[in-house]
Amino acid sequence: MASTEPRVEERADLAGLEAGLDALETRQRIRTPFRQTLVEKVLPPTVAVLLVLAVWQGLVSFKIVDDPTKLPAPSDVWDVVHQAWLQGELLGYIWTSVSRGLLGFCFALLIGTPLGLLVARVKFVRAAIGPILSGLQSLPSVAWVPPAVIWLGLNNTMMYAVILLGAVPSIANGLVSGVDQVSPIFLRAGRTLGATGLKGTWHIVLPAALPGYVAGLKQGWAFSWRSLMAAEIIASFPDLGVGLGQLLENGRNASDMAMVFEAILLILTVGIAIDLLIFSPLERWVLRSRGLLVKG
Repeated sequence: MASTEPRVEERADLAGLEAGLDALETRQRIRTPFRQTLVEKVLPPTVAVLLVLAVWQGLVSFKIVDDPTKLPAPSDVWDVVHQAWLQGELLGYIWTSVSRGLLGFCFALLIGTPLGLLVARVKFVRAAIGPILSGLQSLPSVAWVPPAVIWLGLNNTMMYAVILLGAVPSIANGLVSGVDQVSPIFLRAGRTLGATGLKGTWHIVLPAALPGYVAGLKQGWAFSWRSLMAAEIIASFPDLGVGLGQLLENGRNASDMAMVFEAILLILTVGIAIDLLIFSPLERWVLRSRGLLVKG
């Protein structure tokens, strides 16, 4: 009797576990209604933006800040944006910076991924390079612009070099963090199935480290975008074209605060758009594939 009771309890536990997994899978298949998505995800940021605009307009209307050279009205900034659109320049500003940023980020991805794997899997490399990567990640990206200009000149190569120096450490460190969180059980199971070396890295380590890797990619894009803006602001040259950072610097040189706010809002909008269109869906897919996202 004593030996039978534990088996009954084990079966009951397994049945409960299976029921829980079935419930989890069922809940994962439920899609959030469009109205709920609108209320929970679209409405809050819309209200926040409208609130900021209302406060901004209030500061101007009630003459709390009565100097338009310091704080232009929202309508003045909109006029500048609209004028740039009518002249066909607005998309050019955006495309110049976005194309540089995305291409530089792709280069950083190609370098940071194998570097992160190397640091995570080889103890000697980790001891030698790991602290350097952490130090580079904490270094302000604007610090790389002067040496990059001296070494490479005022050209697109200099822009990409600054992006790489800003983004590669974040991508590599994100992957290292993800690999460190891989359960040893997965690695032992992979070795048992013959997944060793590159095969084990591809089929076991990378999929298991995906959440940390995606977080590193997201942070790497943020560093790429910031590095690019710093490079465009400091290193201005006619042959480089006018990106958003150069537009910001042009507004400062002309003491045109409406143009300055135009550039700031465009930089912010592009950064948010890239995150919402690329990284947020990727992050949700990773969480959903691991059963960590019930809705969405």
